[in-house]
Amino acid sequence: METKNPELDKIVADWWQYGQEFYNLFSKQMVKGNPLQQALNEQNAKDFATWLNEVSKQPEVMYEKQFDWWQKQLKVMQSTWGQMLGEQASDIVAPEVGDKRFSSEAWQENPWFNYIKQSYLLFGQSLLESIRETPGLDSKLKERLEFFARQSVNSVAPSNFISTNPELIDLTVKSNGQNLIQGFELFKKDLARGGDMLRISMTNDDAFELGKDIATTAGRVVFQNHLFELIQYNPTTEQVHATPMLVVPPYVNKYYILDLRAENSFVKHAVDQGHTVFMVSWKNPDPSMAEVGFEDYVVDGVISAIEAIEKQTGESEVNAVGYCIAGTLVTTAMAYFAAKRMKPRIKSATLLTTLLDFSQPGEIGVFINEPTISALETYNLQNGVMHGHLLGVSFSMLRENSLYWNYYVNNYLKGKAPMDLDLLYWNGDSTNLTATCHNFMLRELYLNNRLVEAKGVSIRGTKIDLSKVKQPVYMLSTRDDHIALWQATFKGIQATGAQTTFVLGESGHIAGVINPPSKGKYGYWFGPDVSGEAQTWLDKAQHESGSWWPHWCKWLHQYQGDEVPARPAKTEDNPGIYDAPGEYVKQKL
Repeated sequence: METKNPELDKIVADWWQYGQEFYNLFSKQMVKGNPLQQALNEQNAKDFATWLNEVSKQPEVMYEKQFDWWQKQLKVMQSTWGQMLGEQASDIVAPEVGDKRFSSEAWQENPWFNYIKQSYLLFGQSLLESIRETPGLDSKLKERLEFFARQSVNSVAPSNFISTNPELIDLTVKSNGQNLIQGFELFKKDLARGGDMLRISMTNDDAFELGKDIATTAGRVVFQNHLFELIQYNPTTEQVHATPMLVVPPYVNKYYILDLRAENSFVKHAVDQGHTVFMVSWKNPDPSMAEVGFEDYVVDGVISAIEAIEKQTGESEVNAVGYCIAGTLVTTAMAYFAAKRMKPRIKSATLLTTLLDFSQPGEIGVFINEPTISALETYNLQNGVMHGHLLGVSFSMLRENSLYWNYYVNNYLKGKAPMDLDLLYWNGDSTNLTATCHNFMLRELYLNNRLVEAKGVSIRGTKIDLSKVKQPVYMLSTRDDHIALWQATFKGIQATGAQTTFVLGESGHIAGVINPPSKGKYGYWFGPDVSGEAQTWLDKAQHESGSWWPHWCKWLHQYQGDEVPARPAKTEDNPGIYDAPGEYVKQKL
């Protein structure tokens, strides 16, 4: 279709061309035989067939649902006619709280677009309700059906297309198509840098420099092996606590989520409280590290770091902090020490949003089934690693509207460059996972839930038992965490013999953890012990406004030891290797 604007005609033609190129690239990948995509397609087909079979057994349920949908659709149509005639109209079907896709006033004021919006919302809500309320389906199958149905529904939202989004139509007309020109350039850039997949930029890749804008807490890399660099941070107090602190970040992300900027740096806060802080900075694995497994991250990672800290400080014990899967590593290391009848090297453990019992894996559970895991294992073995970009897109699709389609519309259709935000920069700074480690996590932790079994997991030939872990534990979970459900983390810590202080923060997996006191943004619950059910604990817990960090510092006081003179990270006897943030963290995919 041609317009009277040659420049706009060229934009449309170019979009068509690049759409074809992307489709050809995608099709080529499918021809190559992506085992994961094939497994997901097969599982979806089976699940859908099972759903239809159950529906066919009880047609009256489907008739009732269809009738209910039609009644509401008629009300939407009547409301639209009334609005066209000048009547005041209120929505029959409204977006969910927090759904920002239809925030523009045009969706409400224009009868046609209001009709499109409500009809779309009604369709999506009706479909998901039908799945949830279908009798005879097990909960796991319902979760998968609902997840992939939600993905399909949200992908065809009218807000995602120029012709059905009044905000985009208005913007395109007023800018004479400049939004599409700019969006087209952003699309080409993302397509070029994405390799085998389209990676929608959430922030400008050149917006920050490690050690200059983020990861700025001063320190020195004092140890390095094939898995990690160990950073010791410079003290900011004349006296420090005797027991050093080891912070272990998840090996699926870069460590500087804990050291973004001075005002929200967990590392700087701990240093300013008088702790000698050491940080593990994992190497970003490549296919040559395919054989590195979970047990290697425990022994050559966590335990090697503790040994290096002893050489650096003379202290044989540390107060350990493990975030997400790193908390699983830290707990496994404690169980390993117990199984080997060694002196405990971890004096206390702080576990942040950590799963030990994987029976409730959150929304990631839609991928936890035999066919999908077998396909992922095949993919990992073929490539040597689980590619960080694929992992990042997978996690983004767990919150597809806010972490995927929002940026698709903003970048490509509105033509706006993404914001320069430190958290989003970190989120896009992806890391790979080694094939052996990822396969172990998928099958032994998520699928078979071996870690909570007595002697269900072996570390370098030694069978471990979490019930033998007796050290004190501070476990922080977050109420809105969709990666590590707080009910699951609560259940997991009960598998240990640890004296546990359980704290539930507001917000989610990242914001609930990176919650500095100066912001006063999110509160937390604390109180009773961890016996019994999670909901019973919450019913009895006490709510406190403000960050959990001061509460944690007070708890840690009893394990930090006497005060000793500050320990500089660089001395004549121990010059270290190079300044923080080191080299491993700078490796990009």
